[in-house]
Amino acid sequence: MNKATLAYIVSAATLLVAVWLGVSIGTVKIPISTFWDSSDTTASNILWKIRMPRVILAGLVGAALAISGAAFQGLLKNPLADPYTLGVSSGASVGAVVTLFFGLSIPILGTYTLPVFSMTAATLTMFLVIGFARLVDRSMKMETIILTGIIFGSFLGSVLSLMIALTGEELRQIIGWLLGSVSMRGWTYIVMVLPFVVIGSFILWMNRRELNAMLFGEERAHHLGVNVKRRKFMILIGGSILTGSAVAVSGTIGFVGLVVPHMTRLMWGSDHRHLLTLSFMNGASLLIICDLIARTIISPSELPVGVITAFIGAPVFAYIFYRQRRKGAM
Repeated sequence: MNKATLAYIVSAATLLVAVWLGVSIGTVKIPISTFWDSSDTTASNILWKIRMPRVILAGLVGAALAISGAAFQGLLKNPLADPYTLGVSSGASVGAVVTLFFGLSIPILGTYTLPVFSMTAATLTMFLVIGFARLVDRSMKMETIILTGIIFGSFLGSVLSLMIALTGEELRQIIGWLLGSVSMRGWTYIVMVLPFVVIGSFILWMNRRELNAMLFGEERAHHLGVNVKRRKFMILIGGSILTGSAVAVSGTIGFVGLVVPHMTRLMWGSDHRHLLTLSFMNGASLLIICDLIARTIISPSELPVGVITAFIGAPVFAYIFYRQRRKGAM
């Protein structure tokens, strides 16, 4: 058995265990027999109407953030890059909050108005970050891009604060949404986000070999036959679609796109032919477990899942940053 096969088996097993724990543990214990025996109406309703859609949504959001983080890290050749640190999540949040704040609903889009606005804002933010970084530093050093992302993220955070200060009745909804949660979303939100997760993941997966080539530098990738400009554009679009759709249905959940690809790369290698898929699976597992912790640690109350991911992600971010600086100093 080669390393890649083992990685897929371990990741798939972890995901199955995470799903089972997510649907079975809670105030009411759900036995495994509930999946095929609906004689216990209460347990069956809890499983299929509350816990299963919540677990699936958490898995989709975690998977979307993780695979986009893996793609951004590969594209920028820096493990500190992710939708959160690049300001893409903040842009998506602004797009979603504007939609909620003004109650926007485009008839043609219907329920898809929120994710479309969120994705559009995420994509625009990504291009603004890249454009400004190029204006500051023509060589587009990784530190410049990440610092630019932090600058844009801080500015967009102030825009969010302004809108919160101006809200009335929408205040509780917006603040609750910004903290990050997959609670009480239901199957409607899964239907809303699933097409965008599939499209965005497919775009990134189609560029897996090009990401490998770009690890050696854009000039080398060009000599290998890669249309670097076009592929970079597609990767940025795919990552923005995933980030925007995830933020639209769950709010701001940070660090998943940073932690999961980095840990997956350490364990199983940096070959994007496998890294993207493994990050997708492991991101789903992580957010399902984090959501389980969020809803059980202070039961019967629950924490926003974004709080749990921040507790995990912030120390890991500090560790990665420390390692990078130490390596640079040496």
